[in-house]
Amino acid sequence: MPKPAASLASLLPQLWHRPFSPPLSLPRALSSSSSSLLTTRHIPRSRFRSSPTTHLGAAATAVTTAADPVEAPTANLYPLYDRLLPCPSQDFPPRIEHLVARKDEVAGDFISRSLSLPPLYVADLIKFGAVYYALVAPQPPPYADPAHVRIFREVTEPSILRRRASIKGKTVREAQKTFRVTDPSQHLEAGTYLRVHVHPKRFPRNYEIDWKSRVVATTDSYVVLNKPAATAVGGSTDNIEESCVVFTSRALGLESPLMTTHQIDNCSEGCVVLSKTKEFCSVFHGLIRERQVKKLYLALTTGPVAPGIITHYMRPLNRAPRLVSEDQIGGWYLCQMEILECKKVPWPKSLITKVHKVDNCGWPKQEAAYECKINLMTGKTHQIRAQLAAIGAPIVGDSAYMTGAIAAKANPSINPYGRESLNYSSEEEKAAAVEAWVACHGKEPKSVIGLQASEISWDYEGERHYHKAGVPWWRQDAVESDLV
Repeated sequence: MPKPAASLASLLPQLWHRPFSPPLSLPRALSSSSSSLLTTRHIPRSRFRSSPTTHLGAAATAVTTAADPVEAPTANLYPLYDRLLPCPSQDFPPRIEHLVARKDEVAGDFISRSLSLPPLYVADLIKFGAVYYALVAPQPPPYADPAHVRIFREVTEPSILRRRASIKGKTVREAQKTFRVTDPSQHLEAGTYLRVHVHPKRFPRNYEIDWKSRVVATTDSYVVLNKPAATAVGGSTDNIEESCVVFTSRALGLESPLMTTHQIDNCSEGCVVLSKTKEFCSVFHGLIRERQVKKLYLALTTGPVAPGIITHYMRPLNRAPRLVSEDQIGGWYLCQMEILECKKVPWPKSLITKVHKVDNCGWPKQEAAYECKINLMTGKTHQIRAQLAAIGAPIVGDSAYMTGAIAAKANPSINPYGRESLNYSSEEEKAAAVEAWVACHGKEPKSVIGLQASEISWDYEGERHYHKAGVPWWRQDAVESDLV
């Protein structure tokens, strides 16, 4: 008698922090196959009693074109579906599913059957880089309930693992490392774990850009791109298809795709260097490590910033918002940037902010802004954004950090790492204050903020390389926007 499928919470601790509220158009009946289903979703039990026929909904489907194949319903009751492209204007709510194969399987067929998804949709997810596998299921988080731990122990029992040829010579930790599934026909050994990002993060802005016009320079070794905002340099965890490297490679007609050498935030615009060869990638990474690459930024801030070097220390936690302190804290990363100049400029006109979808976040004074020229001395994620917000001059449009800065203006002591922070009687009280401070911050911007990677330069083998981006969005007339 086959074992019933079990619906569990995630075995991946970091994914428990991703909220999920599935739309009504995405019901799914529990599978009666012998696979185990591990899921991050929190759905009332009654929701699982719906019809096995599934509808992907507008956010997961696309307008049908003559060139796109359409799949009719089959005996498996798969819904009608064309392709993931073109993409929706808004992201579908996150949906991450976790599976364990109980017998040898083919990846595409196994995912389609277990999640009641069309095979073509699953193939597109795999192309997008939205499906991962590990030979052994990851360790449950400390707060997992007994049912989660029981399933984990069942599939990782030493006598079971010893019979698996694929993990001989590997430690369990090595076998738990995840890799992307790259082919729907990929073989899965019994016991293989899968993580499926059913709703990948989408980047509709990619389809609005004239990518050739954004190329600043091209050589035999690299391409410099004036990256548009609301795009990802190399893609996201669950979407490597809708990225600057892919769209620029296509626009230039390159036989081999470009490679990333460094990153700037999705909501930022400006110079990024994309490599044509692995050799140049290695060279450029070495130059960055040796701090031989100079990067100048333009930031449009809500308040004036005095010229000089600004120093903070950043909490070593890979999660936004990034917290910074003026005081040195053990294990925290040094962050330094130099304000070269700062000048008062008009606040961007309403027509420009509307065209570029700039979120003003309710900042109380919008008569004037300040354009700062910044020499980035250390390159930490969100560094410029976090440091400017910490001194009370957040970047225009930066919804992730501006809301915290507004809260700190009203109550300076709310920032536990600020100059006017309270004295806490215990570590528990300090931890609670940190959580309260994090809650003051907003969501990551989906559009443009007032930050441009304006200039990039480096010396290599006696040759000077210098490149500059175009005029930042806040200085453009609305009719000259780059949304065409």
